[in-house]
Amino acid sequence: MTPGSHRGGAGPHHGPAHPGDRTSAEPGGFDEFDHTAFDHAAAGEPVVSDGLAPEGDSTEPTLPTDSSDGADSAAGGEATGTAYQAGSAAPESPDAVLAAERLEDLRRLQAEYVNYKKRVDRDRSLAREAGISHVLESMFPVLDEIHLAREHGDLVDGPSAVIVDKLEAVLAKLGIEAFGEYGDEFDPMHHEALMHISAEVPADATSTTVVKVLQRGYRLGDRVVRPARVAVADPE
Repeated sequence: MTPGSHRGGAGPHHGPAHPGDRTSAEPGGFDEFDHTAFDHAAAGEPVVSDGLAPEGDSTEPTLPTDSSDGADSAAGGEATGTAYQAGSAAPESPDAVLAAERLEDLRRLQAEYVNYKKRVDRDRSLAREAGISHVLESMFPVLDEIHLAREHGDLVDGPSAVIVDKLEAVLAKLGIEAFGEYGDEFDPMHHEALMHISAEVPADATSTTVVKVLQRGYRLGDRVVRPARVAVADPE
């Protein structure tokens, strides 16, 4: 029998026999060619570990873990933390946040519109008053002539008196008011004293009093367009 023929023609035996070789009389023999790992290594194939650590190695084999359980645990922890942080108030959804933003925009636009309307109304009122004042100032010569004619008694009756009455009604409708009469208490905010003379004043006068109206004054609302030009006198 030739060497290595004891393996049934599997090939010659490589290397000396180990103690406990299957060909030897010692039980439990180990030969590198009898182990699968050595066969794969010799063939150039990757060696697959059976998951067992060598004897004497303190490293324990790691057991596979279910990733889904870990994810569920992480998700549960995250949800619990969120609920704990948020308290009783649940997190707002994107639709709720968008609705709140749109509501805030609507309120801002409404406030801007209200301010714009107030500004337009104020500007319109100022433009109206400016236009009426301009027309009134251009009519001062005519109104002064009407005042002198009335003082001389020329506008007691007749067509001229009717026309003057209608003109004054139109002025009153526009908010124009004439002032300045004999016996009025002198007011520097409404009167312009052109003369200070000695003249008879009303019996109940206690201060400087208007005794003659040279030109009537006109006001538009609370604004004096032209003060009344008068002559004044002091009570004795």
